[in-house]
Amino acid sequence: MSKSPVEYLKHISDEIDYLAETTESLSEPDFAKNLTLQKAFVRSLEIIGEAVKNLPEDFKVKYSQVNWKSYAGLRDRLIHHYFGVDYGIVWDVVKNEAPALKEKISKIIEVLRK
Repeated sequence: MSKSPVEYLKHISDEIDYLAETTESLSEPDFAKNLTLQKAFVRSLEIIGEAVKNLPEDFKVKYSQVNWKSYAGLRDRLIHHYFGVDYGIVWDVVKNEAPALKEKISKIIEVLRK
């Protein structure tokens, strides 16, 4: 039995929360020196992308305010090109794109729970 869209959205939200909490007092230079966090952040982005890929297509069309394709594509690039990960891009996604995604996901969850 497959999960409901809300469950996948919750996985996305949880990963974004982890990223936000971890970067709260972390600078980009410190991130660039921390291999453990680099790998953890990549894994969180992979989970986000995998959750996106598991959402039904009609759901993604209905909630098109999220660029689902870009997150699924990011996951594919991280998994299949692991030897060439640009951690500057990872940092940028985590700091600049993830908060906006969290806001959109939260609104969608709110609508679905009504």
